[in-house]
Order: sequence, then C-alpha cells, then structure tokens
Amino acid sequence: MSEKRDYYEILGVAKDASTTELKSHYRKLAIKFHPDKNPGNKEAEEKFKEASEAYQVLSDVQKRQIYDRYGHQGLENSGFSGAGNFEDIFSSFGNIFEDFFGFGGGNGSGRSRVQRGSDLRYDMTLEFMEAAFGVEKEIDVHKLDTCDECKGSGCQEGTSPEVCSHCNGTGQFVQSQGFFKVKTTCPYCRGKGRSIPHPCKKCKGSGQVEITKKVSVKIPAGVDTGSKLRLNGEGEASPAGGPAGDLYVFIQVKQHKKFKRDDLDVLCLVDISFVQAALGDTITIPTLEGEKDLKIPKGTQHGDTFRFKGQGIPSLRSGRRGDQIIHINIKTPTGLSKKQEKLLKEFDRLDSNKISNKLKSLFKNIYNN
Repeated sequence: MSEKRDYYEILGVAKDASTTELKSHYRKLAIKFHPDKNPGNKEAEEKFKEASEAYQVLSDVQKRQIYDRYGHQGLENSGFSGAGNFEDIFSSFGNIFEDFFGFGGGNGSGRSRVQRGSDLRYDMTLEFMEAAFGVEKEIDVHKLDTCDECKGSGCQEGTSPEVCSHCNGTGQFVQSQGFFKVKTTCPYCRGKGRSIPHPCKKCKGSGQVEITKKVSVKIPAGVDTGSKLRLNGEGEASPAGGPAGDLYVFIQVKQHKKFKRDDLDVLCLVDISFVQAALGDTITIPTLEGEKDLKIPKGTQHGDTFRFKGQGIPSLRSGRRGDQIIHINIKTPTGLSKKQEKLLKEFDRLDSNKISNKLKSLFKNIYNN
C-alpha cells in the first residue's frame, strides 16, 4: 500500500485554511470525482474516497489537531482508520452530500442511508506511568445492544412486522403547500415504515436491550490528558440493523509527585546542598525506569539543568522518546548557630587562592555544627 498523501495537499488548501475554505475545496473535488458522475472509473473512485477522508479529518477540530501534531500515525493511534468504504462515506457525509448534490437518504441514487448506532463516551483516568508507557485496561460499558431474543426485529417469535398503514411503508407523510411539497416523518411508525402488532416481551418491541459489556482498551505509550481513542463498533447497536456506533475513550492523566511532563520531555526538580554544589558530588536521580546516577560538577549553580537523553515520553507518532531534564535547586542553610555564622564570615574573608584548600573542611564544620 502506498504512503498516504498529506490531507492539506489532497484538498489543495493551506494549513491554516478555514472551515469554509475546506468545505469549498472539498465540494469541488467531490463533484468532480463523485462515482455517479464517473461510473466504473476506479481512479476517480479512489480520489473521491481520498478527498472525503481528508475532509472528514480536517473539518473535525480534534482530529485536525492530532493530525497537525502527529500526522497519519497519530490518527491511527487515536483510533481513526480512514473514511472506509462508500457506505461509511455516505453515512458520515449525508448532510453535506444533500447540500452539494441534492440527495441523501431516500434520494433515488440507489443508496439508502442506514442509521448507525449511537456513539458513546468513556472518561478514563490514568496514572502518569501508565500514560508514559502504555497499558491495557478492561472497562465496563453500559449500552443498548441488539435483543438476543428477537434478534433485533422487535417481534415475538413466529410473528413479523407489518407495513405501516398510515404511510404505506414509506415512513413519511407528503403534504402539499401551494407549489411546494413538504415531507414529514410519519408519527405512527416514527419513520420506520412498519408497525409491530406483537412486540417482543424482552425488549418491548424496540429490538434493543440494555447491557453491560467488558471491553479491553489498549492505551498506546505517550498519551496525555486530552488524548482520545476510538474503538470501532463498540458503541450502541443500530435500531435499524445498521452498523454499531463507536466508543470514544477520553484520557485524563494524574499528576506525578516527582515528574512533570513538557511535551515529550520529563522535568524533575532535585535539591542539593550548598556543599554539593560547591565541591561536586554524585547523586541518585529518579527516572521513569528507576534510579540513575548523576554527576554534579564543582561550582554548580542554582537553576542549572542536566539532561538524560532518551529518558522521556515516547512519541505517539514515531515512538521516539524525549529527554529527562533535571533542574537543580540549591538549598541554603537556615537557622545557623553563632559558630556557623562565624565560619561563613571567615570563609567570605578568605583570599580566593586559599579557598580551595579550606573549602571542604569549612563546609563540613558549617553543616555538622
């Protein structure tokens, strides 16, 4: 399979294009490559699907943000698998196709819009380390599913639906108002075009029942607060035999006591003493993968930083890890005794050439007294 083209390039727009510009450019491409205008033309069909996928992503604020930051891989990691087949495209773009071409569901084009099940949302809170390295979670999802007793028909066993006598199975009423004809949904069958004289006792004719399903969710390494995952088909069942909706998992990451995230980098604040800063030392630093030694050079200043390469957060797009950045905080002694104050004043009066010879013993006395 060839590498996917850039969505902005496909639609022929700049990266800061407005929603209006996106819609305008997509409209031109959709009209040009629409299958009904290019019967049997596989190349036009592919270009139509390609443009539809690009518009579906860039017209969605959250998907566009993920794409701008992480590219195609970021969308895949967030659960987006493309526009899919033509049924998916027509389901997703029904309204815009009606605007462009004057057709949609029941349009005479040979395609009927099948109602999808409702999408669901699940809010998940992760520990800092779970978000950094990924984790698999099992969650309980409460949703409507197809009734297992009537298989979604809504009818008792041995019976079947009947054509709605009020709309003759069309699901609509057509009323004439002067030169215009107005279509309204049939209030008796609610647009289904059928009635159920003997409803299923379990679902009471709805064809659906409430269930709780355990769903396994694989969280990729590198997610952060605001990340969104889509699980295809894990939403509610369609009440009309169409595809199920999707389940969207919204991520919230807890704060860590020692670490703070800055994009792909991990920040941590480390306290050292005045003596360690002046004389140098080797200290133990916490990292995402355990403790690691850090050499503090002589003369280290407050606010100095050190970096552990490749010890940060993995990128959702490439898997490349950021760095761990250590910020140094020098703790100044407080509550000094008279003797300690005297020693510090003595140090301050020392000639710079003599400091190196007396520094170690002097600091030792200051901290031990």
